[in-house]
Amino acid sequence: MPRMLDVSDDVRAEIGDEEADRLLAGENAPGSYDCTSCRTPGDSEQERTSTVLFIGDETAVLAFAHATCLPSQVVQVTEEQLQGAVRSISADGGASKAVPEQAVLGVTSGLVLINGELHPALVVEPTAPIARPGTTTTGDDFLPLLIEQGFMPLTEIDSVPSVLHGWSVLLAMGQLHAILQPGADGGRPVAWWQAHQALQVADSWRAAANKHQQVLLFAAPVGSIGRQPREDLLRDALDKAAANGKLVAATLPLAGT
Repeated sequence: MPRMLDVSDDVRAEIGDEEADRLLAGENAPGSYDCTSCRTPGDSEQERTSTVLFIGDETAVLAFAHATCLPSQVVQVTEEQLQGAVRSISADGGASKAVPEQAVLGVTSGLVLINGELHPALVVEPTAPIARPGTTTTGDDFLPLLIEQGFMPLTEIDSVPSVLHGWSVLLAMGQLHAILQPGADGGRPVAWWQAHQALQVADSWRAAANKHQQVLLFAAPVGSIGRQPREDLLRDALDKAAANGKLVAATLPLAGT
C-alpha cells in the first residue's frame, strides 16, 4: 500500500529520484515509526508523514515525522550527532526507526511577577545549540530563528511581552500538551513543541492562565537558564539571561482550559 509520505524537493535532490519514488511507492518506507520531532509513534499508512534527511559531514540518516510536526526537509547536523545515532541504532539491535539525537526543547512552567501581578509563564531552553535548517555552521541560531517568528529580545523583564498572534499554548484537562505555531500558508496550527506525555501544571499556574487567558513564553539558548528548583531562582536566571542579551519572549493566547 502506498504510504502517505511527503518528500520535499530538497530531500529528493539529496536522495535521488529513484530512491524518492521507492519511498513514495511504499517499498522502503516504514509503516510505523517514532516521530523525529515529538517522539511519539506514527503510521505512514494512516497519517501524512514527512521525510526528514539529516546530513552530517560524511553520513546521512533518513528519519520520519508527523507532517503536523515537521515539513519534509534536509537538516544539517554535526557528524558527531549522526555517529551517535548510528551507535544507538547498533545498540538497539539495528532498529531502523532510531533517529539522530537532536536538541530537545526543555520546558519549565512557573509564575512570573510583573508590575505587581503574577503571570503564568513557560521557559523554553534547548539541550544543545540549534542550527538553522540547511546550514553547515556550528553556531546557535535559536534566538535569531525565534526573533524572525516575532519573538522580542528582552534586556529586562519589566512589562508583559506583546501578543504573538497565530501561536498558542494548548492546555487540556489541566495539563500542558503543546505550544502551537501557525501552519504553512495560513493552515491549521502545528506543534512547535509537544509533550511526550502531558505535563501537569500547578493549580496556581492554571488559575493564573485561566484568569489572563494567555501565557508568557520566554526562550533562551542552551546553558542560559538551567533547571531551577524554585520560582525565585527561575526568575533570577531569567533576569540574568535578559541582562546578558540571551532572552526573547512573547505572550501566547491560551487554547483550552
